[in-house]
Amino acid sequence: MDQVPALEARGLTKHFDQVPAVNEISFAVPQGSIVALLGGNGAGKTTTISMLLGLLLPTSGTARVLGHDMATERFKALPVMNFSSPYVDLPGELTVTENLKVYGRLYGVPALTARIEELAALLQLNDVLKRRVRELSAGQKTRVALAKALINAPKVLILDEPTASLDPDTGDWVRGVLSEYALSSQATIFFASHNMLEVERMCDDILMMKAGKIHDRGAPKDLIQKYGRASLEEVFLHIARGEAAA
Repeated sequence: MDQVPALEARGLTKHFDQVPAVNEISFAVPQGSIVALLGGNGAGKTTTISMLLGLLLPTSGTARVLGHDMATERFKALPVMNFSSPYVDLPGELTVTENLKVYGRLYGVPALTARIEELAALLQLNDVLKRRVRELSAGQKTRVALAKALINAPKVLILDEPTASLDPDTGDWVRGVLSEYALSSQATIFFASHNMLEVERMCDDILMMKAGKIHDRGAPKDLIQKYGRASLEEVFLHIARGEAAA
């Protein structure tokens, strides 16, 4: 029997005041894969992710996580998925440990203290565990947000700009942590990014969005070859600017 996709969109559409932000997109993301959702500002990435998380109801179509319709069965999927974005703040008055305990309890994580210790070591957070989140640097907050996203060892991890605010060295290290997590746990990672080198390094597959639709799809090297370009960044620019493949 074929495996249920980790993520699936079928005719997924979202209108705001009759204007389509996402327009009848369909795709499936296999379990255990790392897939990027790319597109310029206004392409529909954030709206798509919000529907996959069940935060926005589609105007029409369906968004499914591990077979569960996120408009009607969201709470069946939530225990085995998680999300992180450096643009979504954790409670600033709580310490890092307090934040991780709150989210760990929400997810019913067993042996929570041990899990927090494990993530603190993995993401190099031991020195900031007792500090309030509002006192942290942008890079430290990003690593804490990733710890929160990994607290329940999710089978589906959705990320928005996972290495934003990180210096190149730390960003490279975090990409390694995420890739190793996906490999060791057979988890699916689906993320939006504007860092094309990050996408080339991490991804099995890419969904290119433009004007609310899926414009193209393929492995990084296949898209580079298809468009006759030297890098994924050049492919992105040509699609964003409406130029044809070479």
